[in-house]
Amino acid sequence: MSQAPVSSDITQDDKLWAMLSYLIPVIAVVVLFMEDKKNRPYVKFSAVQSIVVTVLISIIATVTFGCGAILVFAQLYWAYQAYQGQDIKVPFVSDFIRNQGWA
Repeated sequence: MSQAPVSSDITQDDKLWAMLSYLIPVIAVVVLFMEDKKNRPYVKFSAVQSIVVTVLISIIATVTFGCGAILVFAQLYWAYQAYQGQDIKVPFVSDFIRNQGWA
C-alpha cells in the first residue's frame, strides 16, 4: 500500500466520507448518489472500492464458512488510511476499478 497522499486538494470532508465508506458500506452507495460527493475523485474511488471489497469479503466469508471474516480487519485499516488521505491499494481490486473506468 502506498503511503503517499493521492493529491493535495483532498479536503477533511473528503477524508471523512472516504473513511465512512469503508466502515459502513451503505454510505458508499449513498455517496454515489450525492452529486457533490461523486464529483470528488478521492471520495468516488473510495466508495466504489469499498463496495467491491465488501462484496468480495462477503463471497469469501460465505465460501470459506466465515474464515474470510478476518478480512474485515483489513477494511478497518483501509478506513484509517482513507482518513489519513492515503492512496489505498487493494491487490487486484484497485487496478481493476481503474481499468474499468468506474472511478
